[in-house]
Amino acid sequence: MTTPAAVIPPQRVKDCARKHAYDFEAVRQDFPILRQIVHGRPLVYLDNAATAQKPRCVIEAERRLYEEYYANIHRGVHDLSMKCTEAYDAAREKVRRRLNAAQAEEIVFVRGATEAVNLVAGSYGRSRVGQDDEILISALEHHSNIVPWQMLCEEKGARLRVIPMFETGELDLDALDALLGPRTRLLAITHVSNALGTVIPVREIVARAHARNVPVLVDGAQAVPHAMIDVRDIGCDFYVFSGHKAYGPSGIGALYGRRELLEAMPPYQGGGNMILSVTFEKTIYNEVPYRFEAGTPNIAGAIALGAALDYVESLGLDRIIRHEDDLMSYATDSLSSVPDLRIVGTAREKIGVISFVLEDIHPHDIGTILDHEGVAIRSGHHCAQPVMQRLGLTATARASFGLYNTREDVDALVGGIQKVIEVFA
Repeated sequence: MTTPAAVIPPQRVKDCARKHAYDFEAVRQDFPILRQIVHGRPLVYLDNAATAQKPRCVIEAERRLYEEYYANIHRGVHDLSMKCTEAYDAAREKVRRRLNAAQAEEIVFVRGATEAVNLVAGSYGRSRVGQDDEILISALEHHSNIVPWQMLCEEKGARLRVIPMFETGELDLDALDALLGPRTRLLAITHVSNALGTVIPVREIVARAHARNVPVLVDGAQAVPHAMIDVRDIGCDFYVFSGHKAYGPSGIGALYGRRELLEAMPPYQGGGNMILSVTFEKTIYNEVPYRFEAGTPNIAGAIALGAALDYVESLGLDRIIRHEDDLMSYATDSLSSVPDLRIVGTAREKIGVISFVLEDIHPHDIGTILDHEGVAIRSGHHCAQPVMQRLGLTATARASFGLYNTREDVDALVGGIQKVIEVFA
């Protein structure tokens, strides 16, 4: 399975502290949790689409902050505050470089992709969507890229429209142009499906939307851990992702927005740091991105996210992509050989995720038995119930891969599935 060229545009990668080659065993040693024994067996962690594990350098980044230089940022002239501010601002620049945004000011720190979507819906959307307007999404979306738009439509009397999908898990792009109408105020689309692993041709979709003067938000939560992202090459107006899926901590993520759009948007929340001056008569708001970062932010989360991005860059994202591409092909072939197992989602372009079902065995039972074999997968609707409904399912079992997974992990998964089949024979 080849990752499409549009997802991997040329991108310069700086030299980092870590210089070793992409040695699987060395990489696995960087993740302390992978030494866990679960039910007497070595942990095989295949739930990366839900959240990825953290390398030691990320854990150490938070520890060092709290032990050595923690203070509030952007407000103090003392040494600790200035050191902490410098590290926080450096993390913003690392996110800018990871997405290839034009300016660091186009990066807003948020709690995660969910908050980023809500921020755009609550600020950009609320100020531009009115009665009988339309928001366009796809049938592949995670709930976090459905519900905020439903809420906005309910508030404004607008309509939510949906790009349909085929049984393969690919979108029906022939329907897109007809859905992009004169009342379409925004298109919100995933980059990679969390439930099926489908890679969406976002560059093409953005071009079609822009031809109709429709701005586009891309949900990159599942793409950032697995692909090089260039928001300027994609051409999107907003791009969101969560740190915890990209080997960083939970409670942190980023929103990219084109600067001219961010500057025209009203604040999402009020409080400290998002202001220039306050009187009882009037408040003057801060410059972007600070006007969208009210209050004391997740300082440790941002700095540790920067450490996670450094770590991935030091390994070489191109090498990670090649490794994961090989792993997806191997896992697809291995699972396809299991009797009565059906892979759900057979798109031509997939990364990171394989969903499957076993005939007459509930996915929760699959997940429970695999856990006793030391294999951690996800079972359920994956916060994508409309995807399940479209495919006539209530749930699937989902194996999802990260940079530390190996072919041996896939073998353990297949062996565990054979145990599931034996139990229900």
